[in-house]
Amino acid sequence: MDETTRAGFERLFTIARSDTGQSRRVAGFVLAWWNAIDLGGFDIADLFAVDNAIAHDMATVFAYVAGRPVAEYPEAYRTEIEDVIRQWRPDVGARATDAA
Repeated sequence: MDETTRAGFERLFTIARSDTGQSRRVAGFVLAWWNAIDLGGFDIADLFAVDNAIAHDMATVFAYVAGRPVAEYPEAYRTEIEDVIRQWRPDVGARATDAA
């Protein structure tokens, strides 16, 4: 991941760990990249509900993902993503714990 994308993605994580309407939308964006089937997709209309700087970071990450020749996931951020899952999708985390 290039530095511009990494910086934007890390800013999105900071927001996703908060507890606001924008945080919920940012978390949805991050989790959709990680696993949209289990964690929910991202509603493009949510871009209208976040600040311009946040939307720009989302667009930067999206452009990066779209430019990859093969599927790429943010494996280096697994721990942070698992934190976001526990915060915003506790039912998914509980199902994973029950299955183990």
